[in-house]
Amino acid sequence: MKIIAEAPCRVDLAGGTLDIWPLFLFHPGAVTLNFAIDRWTRCVIATHHKSAEIRLRSGDLETEERFASLDDLLNSARPKLPLAAHVVRFFRPRTGLLVQTDSEAPAGAGVSGSSALLIAAVSALNRLHGARHSLEKIREIAQNIEAQILRVPTGVQDYYPALYGGVSAIELGPGGIRRTPIPIDLDDFNARIVLAYTGAPRNSGINNWEVTKAHIDGNRRVHRNFEQIAAIAGAMRASLERSNWKEAGRLLREEWSHRRKNAPGITTPEIDRLIGIAQRAGSAGAKVCGAGGGGCVFFLVERGTKDRVSGALAEAGAEVLPVKVATRGVTVRVVQGA
Repeated sequence: MKIIAEAPCRVDLAGGTLDIWPLFLFHPGAVTLNFAIDRWTRCVIATHHKSAEIRLRSGDLETEERFASLDDLLNSARPKLPLAAHVVRFFRPRTGLLVQTDSEAPAGAGVSGSSALLIAAVSALNRLHGARHSLEKIREIAQNIEAQILRVPTGVQDYYPALYGGVSAIELGPGGIRRTPIPIDLDDFNARIVLAYTGAPRNSGINNWEVTKAHIDGNRRVHRNFEQIAAIAGAMRASLERSNWKEAGRLLREEWSHRRKNAPGITTPEIDRLIGIAQRAGSAGAKVCGAGGGGCVFFLVERGTKDRVSGALAEAGAEVLPVKVATRGVTVRVVQGA
């Protein structure tokens, strides 16, 4: 039997880092906005009953490791492919299998490739195991496994685009987390988005953890910045719901001006250079994806300027990634006798 699961990556628009517990509890009405993109992660599981061997393989990392049995994997202190290893450890399959993972996102791009891949892998093993976990439970498992791998707290927002697709508002509060879809004209929106990879990967666990510690430790400057970021995210949601792109661009610029003050390393000279180039070519606003420090930069551009902005960024040395909003979230299919 072969199980194939796919889940999309995401771009965060506003309110990022607020989704890390307990930061959102200190900012009433906190919301994070993001959208799924058609850069896909995949997990393929093939079972084999003649052997207890477990093989883990990453297509994008071009790495493979083998374990003689589940016990062998459980006793491995430092697996080369920790994401797949941790998911297999959680579900503890009763048969030998091959777990193959792939991602269309560049390494360290800041578009939640690892979070989306975890959603795909957990969903695939969930189907194999017959656990019938709900989507929310799959999110919880994936988030906890990612925290085990990164060894720092993780936010919740990255998993929802992978689960549902589309454009989302992730509402955060003492009563829990709720994902609300934002209906917008996707053809119009797709004509206004540009995503560029700087070529420099980044570690999402580092910047977010430094900012979280500063907030928890009572850094007033960081707290004030997040007060502003929370207010901007609420206003950004309203502008998206009204398709007020001029206001959305202004808010994106304002959000980035506050976010870059939270910790050293969130921006870099190269990021600042690319944002300036894009602005002169027709970008209405820009921000780094994820925690910053490298990876991808998202640009909201004026209608009709997408090709010009993309060309200017490519000429400046960035890798422009063609993307559209992914309208579906994770899918799982089973191929019998494969």
